[in-house]
Amino acid sequence: MERNSIVDAALASQSPAPALKRSLGLFDSGTIVAGSMIGSGIFIVSADIARMAGSPAALLAVWIVAGLMTIAGALAYGELAAMMPEAGGQYVYLREAYGGLVAFLFGWTLLLIVQTGTVAAVAVAFARFSGVLFPAIRSELWFGVGGIGLSGERILAIAVIMVLTWSNLRGLDLGKLIQNLFTSAKLLSLLMISLVGCLLARNSAAITMNFGSAKAFFGVHPFDISFAATFGAAMVGALFSADAWASVTFTAAEIRNPRRDLPLALGLGTGIVILLYILCNVSYLSELPATGDAAGATVFARGIAHASGDRVASAAMQMVWGSAGASITAILVMISGFGCANGLILTGARVIYAMAHDRLFFRGAGRLNAASVPAFALIIQGVWASILTLSGTYSELLDYVIFAQLMFYVITVAAVFVLRIKQPDRARPYRAFGYPWLPIAYIVAAGAMMFDLLIVKPAYTWPGLLIVLAGVPVYAMFSRRS
Repeated sequence: MERNSIVDAALASQSPAPALKRSLGLFDSGTIVAGSMIGSGIFIVSADIARMAGSPAALLAVWIVAGLMTIAGALAYGELAAMMPEAGGQYVYLREAYGGLVAFLFGWTLLLIVQTGTVAAVAVAFARFSGVLFPAIRSELWFGVGGIGLSGERILAIAVIMVLTWSNLRGLDLGKLIQNLFTSAKLLSLLMISLVGCLLARNSAAITMNFGSAKAFFGVHPFDISFAATFGAAMVGALFSADAWASVTFTAAEIRNPRRDLPLALGLGTGIVILLYILCNVSYLSELPATGDAAGATVFARGIAHASGDRVASAAMQMVWGSAGASITAILVMISGFGCANGLILTGARVIYAMAHDRLFFRGAGRLNAASVPAFALIIQGVWASILTLSGTYSELLDYVIFAQLMFYVITVAAVFVLRIKQPDRARPYRAFGYPWLPIAYIVAAGAMMFDLLIVKPAYTWPGLLIVLAGVPVYAMFSRRS
């Protein structure tokens, strides 16, 4: 009896184990949505879209359709998020709807390429545009083999990843402070680009060339099967410039009122970003012609489709501020890349944490440090993102998982239907807006895009599926161990 009393007293005197802290409000959740979406894509991908679309109307249509798809997906996710406000978010929804294997393959792909590859890509974008301000930061390798090696650009990119991983290791409060600050700054940046191009410094020659007549605006491309296929391929850049909005669901266990705030953050965050994306493209069209001669002598002559290095925002800002426009754009991209990387680092580690709790990953990744964050998961994520940065292959890997990423979005939206059948009595504080037609429309549209990519870009789609399927034996290994 005395021995038991001593043990009980000893246990009572110990500090309680760290737990995830619910310290994120609606504004914090919204900045995670918006900040994770806005990377470097909006500043550059319109060039590639314009080359494929071929007209101002088609360019805007690509962004509008991609935006409507993004918002429809986010509104469907809101139901799942309010039902299951747990760490890991989308991973949990897939586990509940389809079982452990599908959920693990999502987490595997997220860790291997999607989250870490995007972190590497935006960190390199930060470093590359910093080279505009500091020419000593260059992309040429100091040494390396087959594209693998060190350069000033990659060293700076890795430093960004390390700094942001370290700041998130110190606790959620510092991570959300960085996210709120940089997301607010880049939302204001996009608003500035929109106002300058659309209202304050419009280029009358560009407006005439892009909007002066129906032929100028709509172009001469007939709407046939080949154009539809090209349109679908053009949407890839727009969709993935608006990607990562679901990352906020990974932090559900740290949101103070997740049943209310998660659906609101998903709807408002995606809606605001998509509106700004469309306005930015109207701004580009108000400064530059949609297409032009790639060999043109001036920035204006090159147009959106042939902007130097695809830096459309830079070309548009140069029309307003001359040579200073390039520096202004570089600062905007650096702000955007830094904030985007922070949001992805903060949220991605929570999926690894959830996998570890299901005994489908290394046990240490399921533990929290004294600051109540998954330290080991953050470190693993940061190290792998840095390795991808050194490899120089992250952009190719991201191309390979485009199809797989769409597939996970489709089956997650379909989980709304699955769980209404499997768990009809479960509390649903928010029900998907427009159910069932809006989720069905998303599934049909995304399914059509996937079919289009299988035909138009088979070199990227099939390897992406192989990357996902490579997780099956890994899942079997962890399952046996657990």
